[in-house]
Amino acid sequence: MCGIVGYTGSREAAPILLEGLRRLEYRGYDSAGIATLPAGDGGLDLRRAAGKLDKLAKLLAERPLRGCVGIGHTRWATHGVPSERNAHPHRAGPVAVVHNGIIENHAELTEGLRERGHKFSSDTDTEVVSHLIEERLKSGLTLAEAMREVVARLKGSFSLVALSQTEPETLVAAKTATPLVIGFGEGENFVASDIPALLEHTRRILVLEDGEVAELTPHGVRVTTFDGKPVARAPRRIDWDAARVGKGAYRHYLRKEIAEQPQAWIDTLSGRAGLGSGAVSFEERLLPPDGARALSRMVMVSAGASYIASLIGKFLIEELCGVAVEVDYSAEFRYRLPVIDRHTMLVAVSQSGETADTMAAMEEGKVRGAWTLALTNTIDSSIARKADARLYTRCGPEISVTTTKCFTTQIEAFYLFAIHLGLLRGSLSEARAAELLAPAFAIPSRIEAILNAEREIERIAKKFASATDFLYLGRGINYPVALEGALKLKEISYIHAEGYSAGEMKHGPIALIDEHMPVVVIIPRDPVFEKTLSNLREVESRNGRIIALTDRSSEELKAIAEEVIETPQVSRLLTPVLMTIPLQLLAYHIAVYRGTDVDQPRNLAKSVTVE
Repeated sequence: MCGIVGYTGSREAAPILLEGLRRLEYRGYDSAGIATLPAGDGGLDLRRAAGKLDKLAKLLAERPLRGCVGIGHTRWATHGVPSERNAHPHRAGPVAVVHNGIIENHAELTEGLRERGHKFSSDTDTEVVSHLIEERLKSGLTLAEAMREVVARLKGSFSLVALSQTEPETLVAAKTATPLVIGFGEGENFVASDIPALLEHTRRILVLEDGEVAELTPHGVRVTTFDGKPVARAPRRIDWDAARVGKGAYRHYLRKEIAEQPQAWIDTLSGRAGLGSGAVSFEERLLPPDGARALSRMVMVSAGASYIASLIGKFLIEELCGVAVEVDYSAEFRYRLPVIDRHTMLVAVSQSGETADTMAAMEEGKVRGAWTLALTNTIDSSIARKADARLYTRCGPEISVTTTKCFTTQIEAFYLFAIHLGLLRGSLSEARAAELLAPAFAIPSRIEAILNAEREIERIAKKFASATDFLYLGRGINYPVALEGALKLKEISYIHAEGYSAGEMKHGPIALIDEHMPVVVIIPRDPVFEKTLSNLREVESRNGRIIALTDRSSEELKAIAEEVIETPQVSRLLTPVLMTIPLQLLAYHIAVYRGTDVDQPRNLAKSVTVE
């Protein structure tokens, strides 16, 4: 997902834009650029560079940009290879445009423009927008009017911000499916694709809805629909601490966010349950008007780590509530004929709240009559706004592309929701709910204990950092933890890793095991401990190198495993949380030893807002 920043005010725009883009680096990108309008008779000017922002910063130091209005962009290639010529902003005459998303009918529009004498200088779908706006300005329209006419002709998902020499104090933004937020300052205003870019300057934020256009000057912001109808919606205050968006004393955002998990857990729990209480309450009603007993089944749609958290949610809800749960990849859900009706709750799980496939799957569920619940970290995100109800994880901004605290707090949210639903359905008594809630309050200190043992995990990481393949095994509710451990490792270290149910090992993966294969097994003392131990003996007999994660070691396990990582004990249903933390640290330190880009892994973006 690309990054957008825009500024109009009395300060020099370029430094503000560059810093804003740095705060959006976590989204992943392959090139970057900035355009500004100097005061007076100075013309539109821009700088672009392929690669990281340091290259753009060096270019700006050599050839500074002047002006108090500007737009900046970090691009993740969809149309056209990563290069300076394909980097944003794209220009046509007096107009410069930045764009996130995909314009599906760009080829048709480009052909028409070429027939009318326009010349193109890039391979992107974005450049067509700058030419279309330029045409409309020549007909006498304002920049906002031109934008409204142009977006009416576009097909696809997009966020756009444009500036023009014809209106040197003005920025115009428009969006459909990809996010844009407006920041309100004093004598200055901002636009960005995500809130962290703005927190240094303002906390007053307005999230644009699909089909809206915003016109920004230093003196105010005017929002309309695509057809020009005024929109009256007040900005809201964002309480995120700007310091939480920085790395602080940590080398990487990822390591900082691993360390933030105790506080993130507290923030997600706060106000929803009390120690000694058998009740769970949320800020809004999460269930359909017919009530909890009217639910016959639940369908979860999600992608990536959110899909894995949903698998854990399935275990929790089925066991505590007696409701059948199906978990589906959101990208697959709407391309079949899902059996959905008004007795179905569809839960859309997305940390960003902007995942395009998950949003489309949720909308498909709504069409078929399901009650929709968004489980997300991002207030006022697209999925949150379109759902019937919202459950926020409240874990604060997560900058690293690889999710950590959002994943564990998604599990926490599912746990709280399962207790809440179980109470309403009568499958849990208040006394049983109180028993279930009590260990949740001990999780922060248990996570701290694991973090304090990091040196031992770092030692193990160094030992195995040169491996080319890993196998992760788990059973029961900890089988998804094996999937998450493998995902983390492959994302940031570029080592091939697979997660499997330990019971499935004999059905294929066992063929891969030899003296070169590290096998990470999640083996707490739970009802399937002995069965998992039996699987490990099969790994040992084939000379596999076993790294065991357990909450209660034994001589037998130590005799089989090459390394044992021991976690604090907790109730069975919360073991996935504590088993996940060492796997995050293991993947992190292996990636550091291998010298990869930990926070911005190649080819990955924080939120995937196009199909």
